[in-house]
Amino acid sequence: MTIRRLVTLAWKSLWLHRLRSLLTVLGIICGVGSVVTMLAIGEGASQEAQEQIRRLGSRNILLSSIKPPQKEDAGQQSQRVSAYGLLRKDLEGILSTVPEIARAVPRRDIPLEARVGGRKVTTRLMGTEAAYAEVANLRIALGRFITAAEGHNRRAVCVLGDSIARRLYGNVNPIGQHVKAGSHYYTVVGVLAPRGEGTGGTAGQGGESDMAIFVPLETMRERNSDTTTTRTTGSFSRENIELHRITVEAANGDEETIDRVASALRAFINLRHEKKGDVRITVPQELIRQAKESKRIFTIVLACIAAISLLVGGIGIMNIMLATVLERTREIGVRRALGARRSHIVRQFLAETVLLAVGGGAIGLGLGIAIPAVVTYFAGMKTVVTPFSLVLAFGISALVGLVFGLYPAARAADLDPVEALRRE
Repeated sequence: MTIRRLVTLAWKSLWLHRLRSLLTVLGIICGVGSVVTMLAIGEGASQEAQEQIRRLGSRNILLSSIKPPQKEDAGQQSQRVSAYGLLRKDLEGILSTVPEIARAVPRRDIPLEARVGGRKVTTRLMGTEAAYAEVANLRIALGRFITAAEGHNRRAVCVLGDSIARRLYGNVNPIGQHVKAGSHYYTVVGVLAPRGEGTGGTAGQGGESDMAIFVPLETMRERNSDTTTTRTTGSFSRENIELHRITVEAANGDEETIDRVASALRAFINLRHEKKGDVRITVPQELIRQAKESKRIFTIVLACIAAISLLVGGIGIMNIMLATVLERTREIGVRRALGARRSHIVRQFLAETVLLAVGGGAIGLGLGIAIPAVVTYFAGMKTVVTPFSLVLAFGISALVGLVFGLYPAARAADLDPVEALRRE
């Protein structure tokens, strides 16, 4: 019997009980669809996370000032200045002692209110150098970024993030306009391209740069002291922070060089800030490796869940096929009496089982492709359907049909022709 003839007979047998066949493959359809959907959502989340990490710069190591745990009560703490974090001499020490670095770019942040006419926005004034746009992967939408000459001459110029530019100026081109940040005025020379929503307080990584105002660091130092006062309901705190961040760029982008630079920076910071614990080191390259490892584990977990769901679907198919064998006992007896061998019976029932599984898998693939598209459209969540997920889900469904079809097919082939013909 040819394969085409075998498939035709299997299709006709299933079509005679099409409602039962459809209900039988629902487990496979849902299993395959859920596998593709979960893997698509997981892949999209992983790619989005890795993209946010890459925005920090694959060659960069980030040193950030963090507030150490309070050792005194709030009343005592509010009466004195809390000094912590990175120092300007740390920047000088890094440039002079840490090998294999291309540059180190500082940044200092001051929370304040920006005004243009009657519009006001709470923002952060970020003092930095001309190289920051390049090391932080900031893109310019209008105008330009601040220059080294403007920093040296302490010019009152600024670059606006995309969101704050739209909130303060609307559809008006802000280039050449003036903005009041705190108690000082700055001339707008550029606007950044949007970065999207971000978390973790990392300008340049996510969306924080969209709501920031960048000015030359020297200008900020001239106009603002290192001490800032934060007022809340019924209390206030005073902090002295010279630098909030130092972005160190390794001379080469290979992992070995980045690891050596990161180790040297950790040793440098441990030497100077060991007791305070007020500096955090972030290595994007390490975060990317961790994200990839997490994705691999996540994929394995999803594959196991998928295997269980498809296993349940396979058990359902096997149960129905066993019931079908009992219903078609007389048919099997007639075929055996007319000369059909056991192998013919095995192939017939196995073909029906595999056709059920493959058909359900094909419908499940369509469902698995459609659901991520719906999730992306309505929830705005990134989803990525990969060829691997399609092959994996369809391959498992076909394998389930083959494995769970063997036992019913063997039961059908083992029927005694004489006994089978006696049954009504």
